[in-house]
Amino acid sequence: MTWAKELEELRAREALAEQMGGADKVARQHGRGKMDARARLAELCDEGSFREIGKIAGSAKYDANGDLQSVTPAPFLFGKAMINGRPVVATADDFTIRGGAADAGISRKMVQAERMAHELRLPIIRMIDGTGGGGSVKTLEQIGATYIPAVPGWGDVVTNLDSVPVVALALGPTAGLGAARTVASHYSIMVRGLSQLFAAGPAVVDGLGEGYKGAADHSQAKEELGGVDIHTRNGVVDDEVASEAEAFARARHFLGFMPEYVGQPARRAACDDPTDRREEALLSLVPRDPKQVYSMRRALDMILDSGTVFEIGRHWGRAAITALARLDGWPVCVIASDPSYLGGSWEARTSEKVERFVKLADQFRLPIVHLVDNPGFMIGREAEMAGTIRYGVNAMNAIYRATVPLASIVMRRAYGIAGSAMSNADRYQYRYCWPSGDWGSLPIAGGLEVAYKAELEAADDPASLLGEIRERLAKVTSPFRSAERFNVEDIIDPRDTRALLCEFAELAWRRLGADT
Repeated sequence: MTWAKELEELRAREALAEQMGGADKVARQHGRGKMDARARLAELCDEGSFREIGKIAGSAKYDANGDLQSVTPAPFLFGKAMINGRPVVATADDFTIRGGAADAGISRKMVQAERMAHELRLPIIRMIDGTGGGGSVKTLEQIGATYIPAVPGWGDVVTNLDSVPVVALALGPTAGLGAARTVASHYSIMVRGLSQLFAAGPAVVDGLGEGYKGAADHSQAKEELGGVDIHTRNGVVDDEVASEAEAFARARHFLGFMPEYVGQPARRAACDDPTDRREEALLSLVPRDPKQVYSMRRALDMILDSGTVFEIGRHWGRAAITALARLDGWPVCVIASDPSYLGGSWEARTSEKVERFVKLADQFRLPIVHLVDNPGFMIGREAEMAGTIRYGVNAMNAIYRATVPLASIVMRRAYGIAGSAMSNADRYQYRYCWPSGDWGSLPIAGGLEVAYKAELEAADDPASLLGEIRERLAKVTSPFRSAERFNVEDIIDPRDTRALLCEFAELAWRRLGADT
């Protein structure tokens, strides 16, 4: 006697699960330009590596004799998989089944997926589509009662944020709990034209009397309420991509920089880019005209390992560039001023972005490289209304709390409190300055007339005197005067920047290896 009959039933139930919401709803999903959940898992994970857990969970119907009639699978898939040859927990919402809304099994499956990640110390990837496990109004009628809202297992979501890399891909209209699960991550992505994210969708907004009738159709309303042009510009979501395939590629790329869990060192990659590569263009990169801008991204490409710069959050907090990259194969977190936006001045959003990125670097034990051209915090009424100083101080506090090694390169300006946030002045300053360096408590141009007001008012020729004062101060503010007093550790040839940062990366990882 064997168990062949039971295995036959198991295979039949598995076949039902693979049908997802049925041929019509799967076709409708594809017709919207979206992949189905199973195709997404196959595309994201190393080929053939996904092993599903809880495949036959769902809502079943039985006849009067207790024989199975049909099964509606749980609209949530998860399992163990491999990405870049390393184990992960991969999850996907199935929008073809009740729009991804909750059923009897989905919350338990979600909780187990999150627990698997932190208890086995595995990165987790969430592919979110729909309410992402949230309820629906129809559910209330099926239950026969309403309930005080709670999110089962949210504590596990919080634990994962503290313990393993978490990646979230919003791959459709994502509302309620789905939106919350997207935001509760270390790296998040939306797909242009495919993804929207909101606390509640346009129909609910209209239903509550708030009104969202301006759009010509429902799709336009979703875009205007929660499309990529909103949420990748306000910092809710990190990045936008043009396709699902690009989203999967970026998720895999991000994880390639990360350790598998907090406390494990990230991995060094093979590198054939010489550490002593000297780029002649660096010598003329920073213009002599202090009002003229230049491309900081070009500098990153010339200094860091070729082809390794992975920028995060390009469309928000734009006065600072934040990126993962490598130096001689070693992974590092890079913060770099962008003088092409607000002159590089930190406003509230930029400060928030820097704070979050520094915390990411410290949590996953990645050294920080800071390329500095910061004229200070943004000033003016708008900046004050936005609470810039609070966000700015929070960013500086994050840098002072960080325990990973940090190297700073002062390429041009470093003024005021924001300029001082380049590094922790209470620790060893691993710092180099270019000859184009220009620093102080405040820019000369902004304080000269105030500081010399009495002399200028008394002068027969104020314009001539102002010119003389400027000429004198230009000599005093030479970076070599600072170096004389050891207020600056070293002034370097810009072409030597890569070699010196590669040396820093090796020493930093030597120390981090000793810590783990």
